[in-house]
Amino acid sequence: MNHPQSGPTHLGFPAFSPAGKSIAAGRELAPDFPREWFEFTDPEDAEHVFSIDLTWIESYYTCMFGTQSCHGIDTEHPAIACCTHGAFLADEEDRDQLYDAVAEMPAKYWQLRPKGTDKFLADAMATDTEPWLEWDELDKDEGEAEPALKTKVVDGGCVFANRAGWPSGTGCALHQWALAEGGDITVVKPEVCWQVPTRRHEAWETRSDDVEILRTTITEYDRRAWGNGGEDFHWWCSSAPGCHIADEPVWVSQKDGLIAMMGEAAYEVLAEHCRKRAEYPRLKHPASDQASNL
Repeated sequence: MNHPQSGPTHLGFPAFSPAGKSIAAGRELAPDFPREWFEFTDPEDAEHVFSIDLTWIESYYTCMFGTQSCHGIDTEHPAIACCTHGAFLADEEDRDQLYDAVAEMPAKYWQLRPKGTDKFLADAMATDTEPWLEWDELDKDEGEAEPALKTKVVDGGCVFANRAGWPSGTGCALHQWALAEGGDITVVKPEVCWQVPTRRHEAWETRSDDVEILRTTITEYDRRAWGNGGEDFHWWCSSAPGCHIADEPVWVSQKDGLIAMMGEAAYEVLAEHCRKRAEYPRLKHPASDQASNL
């Protein structure tokens, strides 16, 4: 008697890699599932187009830092979650805003504050690299490495990541300060830190009528968004069912961050579209769908 046989499971990564092992163990889902997209023109700029990953934006993801549902991307440092590699700065504005945040943030929030911080801040003519930053290399779109600034890594984690036992708790000093004193997280934290696990990617393209337009894509910051290094994380949260248990969808819970990415007028176009879609059956992010069965 012939029995039906199931086909091989496509993990999206090599089975021997940390990504493949985590997916095979069921701690997160494979990345290649159907997605729905919403494309519209910026109401304030006719040559700016948004492509929005509705499957992500309508998911019920929430950060589970500090709970048993967060396994961290490095099993040797699970308590500091995804803050193990430091954060690359997006541009000079990102660098300047981080400088201003350090200058304003009380020392009580920052466990690993470098000893030379006060002296550096007091020297208006300082030309050295900030004591909380270091130079590294970052791959460009063409695959070539170029020098790039990032937050320092100290004892296996970002210099801004407070460890267990610090009075304000484990986690990002900048985040804790912003929450405690009403700061804007989208300003005081490096851009990549406040965006993840939502990703904004911008690229210029030539339309069929030879007009150059800017396309902004907003989607899930999945493993592949990190480049080849993404498969080396021991776990990643964006498609983990244990992190898809929020009471509100991402387009509501991350409103401030999305406005910072898109602008208020464009966000309202997206929000109105999502409000209308909520009245009808729609494709769910598989992690959110699976979370309902937990």
